Amino acid sequence: MLKQRILTALILAPLAVWAILALPSLLFALLLGVIMLLGAWEWTRLIGLKSSAGRIGYTAAVALLIVILYPLTATPGSVIAIGLLALVWWSLALVAVVRYPEGIEAMRQNRTVRAVVGVLVLVPAWGCLVILQRAPGPGFVLLLMVLIWGADTGAYFAGRRWGRHRLAARVSPGKTWEGVVGGAAVALTVGAIGWFWLRPEVVLPGFLLLCAFTIAASVLGDLSESMFKRMMKVKDSGGLLPGHGGILDRIDSLTAAAPVFVLGFYGLRSWM
Repeated sequence: MLKQRILTALILAPLAVWAILALPSLLFALLLGVIMLLGAWEWTRLIGLKSSAGRIGYTAAVALLIVILYPLTATPGSVIAIGLLALVWWSLALVAVVRYPEGIEAMRQNRTVRAVVGVLVLVPAWGCLVILQRAPGPGFVLLLMVLIWGADTGAYFAGRRWGRHRLAARVSPGKTWEGVVGGAAVALTVGAIGWFWLRPEVVLPGFLLLCAFTIAASVLGDLSESMFKRMMKVKDSGGLLPGHGGILDRIDSLTAAAPVFVLGFYGLRSWM
């Protein structure tokens, strides 16, 4: 499994870096939209949709929302509305993860609730990343991605070596507090290097604090998807990526981290 994960990552990582740095904003938005639509298709399993018509209809509805939202991404100020919409869901997700399995009957029994959650997970993250790629630029999208990759890698190895205390045993038994600390250490190092590289209009302590909140959000995104998979008795969201599961299994951290990073970055820059 580890060999498959490494091989898949070695193939996908250079392609992701190239797409972030080389593609113009429209093509970047289109490619990212395709990824989110693959995520939407996989989310239909978490909704409980089984018919092809239902799964296609849901994916098409998400595509329509992305098309409608695209013109708004040309206005950086729209990040406030898009980011706050996402934060409403992720605040509720934090409560749901902490309380799991208590208090989730509405999501377990109501497909409409799970369908709306899928939209709130995928569409705002897409919008925030498109805005970030437009301004302040592709380098910040790459930094966000490397922050998440670094946190995931650090958490994996630190958790295997030192993991003793479970982070959320009822949702994801394999995750530990030691892994979180190891991932955060790697991510904050990446954040400091990124600050010197990109020179954002934010002081270093504020930027590192933003990175810390971003990584915390990425952990929540991972746990949230694990919660839904456990709720629906699904092991992986899909099988598209060998060793990694599905698209959702790879972007779950990003869907929560992107709105926090983008909203926080614009907030810090305007404040300072």
